Amino acid sequence: MERIPPIKAVMTPFPHSVGIDDSIETARKTMRTQAIRHLAVMEKGQLVGVISEREIELASGARVVRDAKVAGAYVVELTEPLDRVLIAMARSHLGSALVVKRGKLVGIFTTSDACRVFSECLRNLFPNDDNEAA
Repeated sequence: MERIPPIKAVMTPFPHSVGIDDSIETARKTMRTQAIRHLAVMEKGQLVGVISEREIELASGARVVRDAKVAGAYVVELTEPLDRVLIAMARSHLGSALVVKRGKLVGIFTTSDACRVFSECLRNLFPNDDNEAA
């Protein structure tokens, strides 16, 4: 990378979501089958939050997503610079950022995505280091 990219260049597009009145089991099954740890939470077509795998596991007794701890989402526009997203996530100890275009959900950026991007940057900076065996 020659300059700081916008979040749209590194996000995971077409994120999965769950309805606020869907069952906790539906959310759990979606996470398991898609191998993901965060789901956008929607209500009547509007983004209302995010739920993580951890919150689902802590939601003993909750039957629907609404009853679990649905965190207010950190939402950024498609053009937000990556460094601003990373520092906001770090300062607030967030596991994800939901990416929107004109208010519509178009992507998600998680700490796993951040690790992938950082790894790619390191490989570009140090192309001759062969640390595969490490």
